[in-house]
Amino acid sequence: MTVLTRRRFLIGNTLGASALALTGCDGWDSGAEPGAVIRSAEIVTMKVQRFLQGRDALAREYAEADISLTFRVNGTSQPDNEDYAKLAEGRFASWRLKIDGLVDRPQELSLTDLKKLPARSQITRHDCVEGWSAIGKWTGVPLGSLLASIGLKPSARYAVFHCADELERTLDGSGRYYESIDLVDAFHPQTILAYAMNGENLSVGHGAPLRLRVERQLGYKQAKYIMRIEIVDSFASLWGGNGGFWEDRGYEWYAGI
Repeated sequence: MTVLTRRRFLIGNTLGASALALTGCDGWDSGAEPGAVIRSAEIVTMKVQRFLQGRDALAREYAEADISLTFRVNGTSQPDNEDYAKLAEGRFASWRLKIDGLVDRPQELSLTDLKKLPARSQITRHDCVEGWSAIGKWTGVPLGSLLASIGLKPSARYAVFHCADELERTLDGSGRYYESIDLVDAFHPQTILAYAMNGENLSVGHGAPLRLRVERQLGYKQAKYIMRIEIVDSFASLWGGNGGFWEDRGYEWYAGI
């Protein structure tokens, strides 16, 4: 059964029996839903999956022997802008991750700073919406522990990842890649800010210097070339208002597998 077929199977077979029981089953994302921003079917998909699997259920992890010999580059292979090119030439020594928005202590962290923090390694399968998959080993900082260390405002609901790659040339910036997840997924134990793949620093094609790994969602949620993490209470002020580059163009915001 394919990933997308499985998701629709879960919706169809569980909605009637479980929909009433799902109300309020999430702590971080209880209260007002994104409404028009996220279609009601997506909300049901998210709640059904979390209800059946549990909010902290882990994606399958594999052995070193299972790592794919080839791991395709998804999306952009190299951001086409001068600022990023200069960062890459300097091996990202001057790159800084900015974390701001609804936080108590905004931060700007270098790659060296991040590598000093407690890290997690995991060997997981990347599932692309185009139908291919590959297994890789990722090492990075657990996002939840990083957010906890800087403090979140009571109104915080989503983490938005602003990236260096621009897939469309637009005057308003809407062509720049961005993604978002809610705080349930942000604090999931397998959600990490990865700076290494298969024991080596990330290559440019795979998202250097930093990419998101949110292992229970499809590949387009794994934002590459992260420059800034903004904590928000709503997507309303973000370009198309749907929480991501592809979501603004018709993809589902919740891409759970």
